[in-house]
This record gives sequence, structure tokens and C-alpha cells, in this order.
Amino acid sequence: MPPRKRARPNATTMKMVGRMVAAARIAKNLTQRRLGELVGLDAETIASIEQGRRALMLDVAELMDHHLELPGVLAVAASEMPSVDVTPPWAEEYMELEDGAIALSWFDNQVVPGLLQTETHARAVFTCRVPAHPEAEIESLTARRIARQQILRRANPPTLSFVVWEAVLRDRLGGDEVHAEQLRHLRACAELPDLSLQVMPLGRASHAGLDGPFTLLETAEHQHLAYTESQRGSHLISDLDEVSILSRKYAMLRTQALNTEQTRGLLDRLLGET
Repeated sequence: MPPRKRARPNATTMKMVGRMVAAARIAKNLTQRRLGELVGLDAETIASIEQGRRALMLDVAELMDHHLELPGVLAVAASEMPSVDVTPPWAEEYMELEDGAIALSWFDNQVVPGLLQTETHARAVFTCRVPAHPEAEIESLTARRIARQQILRRANPPTLSFVVWEAVLRDRLGGDEVHAEQLRHLRACAELPDLSLQVMPLGRASHAGLDGPFTLLETAEHQHLAYTESQRGSHLISDLDEVSILSRKYAMLRTQALNTEQTRGLLDRLLGET
């Protein structure tokens, strides 16, 4: 079972711990890639830790202490770092990449993708959380989610592809008015020139996305990454083999889902039922 959530250290704390890792690595004349091999991480993740963009987890810190011949220094520092947070470091790193992405492909079978949620629907999603968020936190999370949607209005927006399970569109989170507003918003988004929206229909005999939601991302430097979330954490994936597996799943999902024209027709029918 994952550790319980603790308060997240501020950016200064994370950068300080990152500098400790970098100093110890350099003192042992190791590259980021080599240190990553010793502790089971890739070079990009080591760089993120050293730059203070990703928290140092206790199990990784203990391995670093061993290989860098430190007397438990990093383990002590990591014990003050969170395992899970409302917006964990992995998610923050993903959001920074998302903001500058040139392409995003998103599969979701639980909720409407965050980039396509209306404000009232986003608030309803956060209100469903158990244990409940405080009201002020719900408002803060909602505002941050809506602010992310500015990438849809960029002068050169990313190429966006979404595959969403039909059950997500039939849930009435927030009530009938919120549901109807969300459907209207999705129908409008389906007309955007850089956006493709497809629905995975109910009743299929095969489904390539049974392992859960995920996002694929291409950066302006043409780096291909993936991102996944679970109930108690999130993970930014840079390993090319893992990204390839999810890319193949997404390609299959697009063939199994309704095409964009059929999806617009389904949204029209659902709107007619509201």
C-alpha cells in the first residue's frame, strides 16, 4: 500500500535536495545516465531530480546513498519528501510539457479529459473525491484545470486527439444542467480544426484500453513521452519501449472507436436526450 500523503515541500527544498544529489554524483565522477542505471531510473529522471522538478523518493535515495557511498544523507532528505500529493511532481512536470506540446493523444475511460471539461463539470469531478476536498481546494483545483485549457487557444495549438469511453459521456456528474453544458462543449470542441474527438462505444467485444487511461505527448523537440495516473499517484514515462507500447494501444483504440463523424452524431443524439 502506498504511503500516506504528506505536505509537499516547497520548490526551494526540492532544488536543495537535487543539488545534493548532483554534488554527490559529480564527486563520484558518474554521469546522470550511469547513476540512473545503478538505481533503476533513466537519465532524464535523474536530471529532473537534480533540477528540483521531481521529488526524491525514499527507496531511490537509499540506493543512491549505497552507490554514492553516503552515510544515509539522501535517505534522510527523502524522508521529508512526499510520495503522493494533490499535484505530485510527476504531474507538474507533465503539465509543463503539456503546455508546450505540439501533439497530445489522450485516452480516458473514467472522466471527460481535463482539457475538455467545462468549469462546472471540473468542479463536479473534484467534488466527487473521497475523502472530500475542502471547498477552497476544490476552487483552486478547478481554476488550475481550466487555466490549462489555454493551449486550445494558442496561435499555433497542438494537434489533439481524444478517445473517450461512451460511459463517461452518459454519467451526469454535477446534475442534468452540468451534464448538458458539458455535452454542448464537447460538441463544439469536436468542430475545432486541430482536434479529433472519438468515442469508444458501449457493447464492444474487444477493447485495447482495459488497463486504464493514458496520455501520449510530443514536445517541440520531437521527444515522445507518455503519462499515466492512478488513484494514488502519477507517472511520466520516457522509456521508448513503454511509450511505444502505449502508442500501439492508442492506434488500436482509434480503429475500435467511432470515427469523428459518428462521434458528432452520437453527441447530437445525447444532447437530444437531455
